[in-house]
Amino acid sequence: MPDRPTALVFDLLDTLFPLSPLEWRFREAGIPRVLMNRWCDHLLRDAFALSLLGGDREFEDVARGSLRDITGHQIAPSAEDDIIDGLTRLEPRREAGEALDTARRAGVPTAVLGHLGGADARRLLDRSGLEVDAVVDGAGPSGWKPLPTAYLAAAQALGVPPERTGLVTAHGWDVAGGRAAGLVTGWSSHVEGRFSVLFDPAHVHGRDLAETVRGLLTLSN
Repeated sequence: MPDRPTALVFDLLDTLFPLSPLEWRFREAGIPRVLMNRWCDHLLRDAFALSLLGGDREFEDVARGSLRDITGHQIAPSAEDDIIDGLTRLEPRREAGEALDTARRAGVPTAVLGHLGGADARRLLDRSGLEVDAVVDGAGPSGWKPLPTAYLAAAQALGVPPERTGLVTAHGWDVAGGRAAGLVTGWSSHVEGRFSVLFDPAHVHGRDLAETVRGLLTLSN
């Protein structure tokens, strides 16, 4: 097992902030609720493709393009704006504050690393009252997660080497990216339930964010 991390990086969307509250915005727009999952998958697919191809689109460009694609380009501009705006008005998971407080009490600095974009991520955190030491954009010209550059940028922002940086995420593909970058990985099962058989497992598994953080912080030095 790796050493105990001295800093923690949290994935943003669906890890700290569930996307399920967006469902009512889809319903208001007349879009079947089932298409929300398709939108998320479509968005990630195109983001990963852009990373491989060296594309320089921002998160909002990809999110809007994916919405248009899954609706056959029939979505009204006002409905599209409402869904995108909803991404900055999400509520955190009930144990998100506890997870961050646990790190803070242990003297471990924290950051968020997500695809939302730095300014929107800060807005989301400010509205929720969650406090972290750094916000790092995991999307854009330097490469989207799960490229190693995103995780290494988070470690650098926290001033610690990758091997002493812990990643807290609810996504198996995110764990794979963190491991490839040399991070200590913690996976919360609250989204996927079972870890993907395609990737090497996380160093620590937890049922929720608080348990995952505790597991990372109890690793031996």
